[in-house]
Amino acid sequence: MVGIDPGHNGGNAGAPEVINEPVWNGRSQSPCNTTGTATDDGYPETDFTWAVATKLAADLRASGAKVVMTRDSNTGVGPCIDERAEIINDAKADVAIDIHADGAAASERGYSLLIPVPSGTNDEVVEPSRRYARMLRTEMRKTGMPLASYLGEGGFVERDDLAGLNLTTVPQVLLETGNMRNARDARLLKSDRFQKRTAAAIKRAMAAYLRSR
Repeated sequence: MVGIDPGHNGGNAGAPEVINEPVWNGRSQSPCNTTGTATDDGYPETDFTWAVATKLAADLRASGAKVVMTRDSNTGVGPCIDERAEIINDAKADVAIDIHADGAAASERGYSLLIPVPSGTNDEVVEPSRRYARMLRTEMRKTGMPLASYLGEGGFVERDDLAGLNLTTVPQVLLETGNMRNARDARLLKSDRFQKRTAAAIKRAMAAYLRSR
């Protein structure tokens, strides 16, 4: 079983009363969800995450894998970040990916991998998540997107404030696939070809991790 969490949702911007409600993120309170970012010409992160997620799910199912998604459309609201973790945990996924894109300064480029630190809930999967992240970093190099130098060290960013990483009981990584505010990254992120390459890279990393267990 593979878990896929496409960040945000297309209807979030129209429902602030829902997505601004606080929920438990594993350490403190955070908003239920957020709207995500967009390229300078208006291509939203929600469209990108949904495109990659659906391509990845189709590729995995074609290979015989079972897939659980945290949302089933790009027009809804939520689910909240704690619910997304619960969906993947309840499915007893063997590995999971949280797909995002960043909204950093326009001068910055590249992909980065957000990885968990022990929260009490996720302790048993912190090291497996980090091994999986190393494999994903290797595979993402083949997509044409450079490794980010503005976040973390060597492309890895430890995060203790994200529900998906704090609450997970399965190996999971959050992929910031590129910077939507950088013109060169934006051209890639909007490209169907790059989206397919990203889905393929995630699939290869998942397969490598599962073989390594």
